[in-house]
Amino acid sequence: MKLSNSSFPQKLYYSSGLYFSGIFLALILIASCKAPEKKEAPEETHLVAGTPVTITGISTAPLAEYIDLNATATFLQKNYIKANINGYIEAVNIQPGKYVNAGQELFVLKTKEAKSLNNSVTKLDPGFKFSGINKITASTSGFITQLSHQIGDYVQEGEQLAQISNENSFVFLLNLPFEIRQYLGANKTVDLLLSDGTKLKGTVSGAMPNVDPSSQTQSIEIRVAGIKNIPENLIAKVRLLKSNKTKAISLPKSALLTNDVQTEFWVMQLTDSTTAVKVTVKKGIETNGMVEILEPAFKETDKFLLTGNYGLSDTAKVVVEK
Repeated sequence: MKLSNSSFPQKLYYSSGLYFSGIFLALILIASCKAPEKKEAPEETHLVAGTPVTITGISTAPLAEYIDLNATATFLQKNYIKANINGYIEAVNIQPGKYVNAGQELFVLKTKEAKSLNNSVTKLDPGFKFSGINKITASTSGFITQLSHQIGDYVQEGEQLAQISNENSFVFLLNLPFEIRQYLGANKTVDLLLSDGTKLKGTVSGAMPNVDPSSQTQSIEIRVAGIKNIPENLIAKVRLLKSNKTKAISLPKSALLTNDVQTEFWVMQLTDSTTAVKVTVKKGIETNGMVEILEPAFKETDKFLLTGNYGLSDTAKVVVEK
């Protein structure tokens, strides 16, 4: 049987097409079954080993706690210069604010009779010594704080002419709350600081026998020796010693932590080079940025967090900065 020459190329073309189609499908299947490429893992970020902190140690030094209060300069005694006759003021030898000595002449008064007669009686009888002049002197030394009359004024007997603040009665009155009166016994001498920076030494000399009903403060007298020209009503700061210790174990104030109501206090103690733990403490004197630690008893080699300690947990990882 003869084969047709015309059908052979068609079969050959058909067979070739099937062959290449199969190869193409096989390639697609191989590509779809290929394992997915592994994605490169992201670079690990640098992890901080702990909280950056600085450290400090305990110190043993004298500590003192003070109470600062106000004291007002005042004269306890006021001398009132009064007219001893009815008459006119002929001379005034003082000025407000000036200092006068005991026995110094202040006023010259002339009786109204002598003023009205104008020494007529003396002209009629020269042997009759009558001038009607009366001199008033200071009974104590001090400052003229009030001057009520001038030359030519008519005054009556007993009328106030001037006021002298008795120099010997000058004190600073300390307004001391009665609940801290027990500290007064250890403060027989105190320091006073004026607003211009002047420092004075004062001596507690007494106390007023009454308490202010509203503020419940007692006035304590503080005398300052050898000081003049301090104006009345000047306010000074008085420092009272509350407690004093010659050898107090203390830490900087920033190393001490507390709760919101300040009923519990603690420090973060370094146990090794990277770990800090919470240690509850009992504090004592607090002054000049230092706090006394009463309990527990720490060693001189112990280290504590100074900065970076706020908000750390009981046991925290830290990095000590140089």
